[in-house]
Amino acid sequence: MFARTTMPWPLVALFTAGYVAPYLLPTTVGRLDSGLPLSATQAGAIGSALLLSSASAGFVLASRVERIGARALARFGLTLAVLGYGTAALTSSVPAVVAGAVLGGFGSGTATTVAATGIAAQRDPHRITTLGLLSVSALAGTVYLTVPHLGPGHGQPPAAIALTALAVWPVTGRLPERTATTHQVRRPRDPLPHLRAGLVLAATLLCWSLAQNSLWGVSGRIGLTQAHLSEATVGAVFAVALGAGLLGVLGAGALGPRLGRALPVGVGTALIAGCIALSASATDLTGFATGEIAWNTLYPIVLSYVLGLAASLDPRGRWAVLVGSASSLGTAAGPLAGSLLSAQAGFPTMGVILALGLLVITLPMTAVALHTSGRPLLSRAVRRRGGTPAVVVAASTGTPADALAQVAPEQPVVEIPIDAPAVPARQDYGTAGPRQASGTPGA
Repeated sequence: MFARTTMPWPLVALFTAGYVAPYLLPTTVGRLDSGLPLSATQAGAIGSALLLSSASAGFVLASRVERIGARALARFGLTLAVLGYGTAALTSSVPAVVAGAVLGGFGSGTATTVAATGIAAQRDPHRITTLGLLSVSALAGTVYLTVPHLGPGHGQPPAAIALTALAVWPVTGRLPERTATTHQVRRPRDPLPHLRAGLVLAATLLCWSLAQNSLWGVSGRIGLTQAHLSEATVGAVFAVALGAGLLGVLGAGALGPRLGRALPVGVGTALIAGCIALSASATDLTGFATGEIAWNTLYPIVLSYVLGLAASLDPRGRWAVLVGSASSLGTAAGPLAGSLLSAQAGFPTMGVILALGLLVITLPMTAVALHTSGRPLLSRAVRRRGGTPAVVVAASTGTPADALAQVAPEQPVVEIPIDAPAVPARQDYGTAGPRQASGTPGA
């Protein structure tokens, strides 16, 4: 479906359209709370429903991108996003807002699924993932700076998401269509490679995203109620934090694989745990800004390495989609979990609980990164003495994983006496075994 020469910019744009909804979650939930007759827990539940719908799109469509076609599926997702978020922005009816959020969430998830599948097929999925995170961070930062100046109401954040989907629509013309050839060569029973590593990564990333977004979903309320800041100040902190995230993404893109994957994933997650505890316990601008900025600097760095790791597990992009969907499940449960935890235990205790949970899952995430480092993550990898270097060279030059020839078992070494006269021997290709040369012509 996706060639390795596919231009990455349509994929980056589609990635941005799919990921901007989770990035705008604090202001979306906060505006629902203040602009509609909803409690904080009810607003968090709507945010969770939006993200749960997005995750379900990934699980449903993970193996169907090739069959349907990237262009058609991307346009379908963007259409749902425009209609759903547009409806949520233009109405004040709570049931209509909920329905629009769920519909738009499925559209966002569809766009993310197509983008993840295409990114996994590229030569350097980590680089393109960092470009996508760079784009969505810049867009979300702009929205956070703009929304407080547009007056009260709940409609501005979903309107921004709908307009993003509408703006990305023209670039879908550069995505590949479904072709008859693609449909014929599709391997319907091709099993998922690296099953254990993929399952562990999906499960841990679900918990990782749950912890992140439990705080992210209530960060606005922490700044307003616990740190006693104005909405404009909270929005400015978020914008600066996302700007710092841009620097983090640029740094991750510049470093690339030089640090491996285990160090950024393990150490980065441990540092994020400390940032979450600091941000949740903030009572003034200094503590709130320090926690949020440090956290948002590290978050996209670790996420880019994890998504790059998932993409490398399967060149067809199925693990990238499934791991991303598992992350979306955690993201979906985050606003509701954060609202419930903060309501029952308070923001500081919630931060400690989330930080401890992150430290627990750091070990299996790092183990997956270590296990999959140092060997080629290619389906049906060659397993023979002397075969691995050839596969690594082929992979480093951009050879598709499934196009690598399988090396036959090594043949026995036949000793040839060097003192015998060079006599042409008759070769018989029809016999089951080699014939001995007698040394006499015609023998």
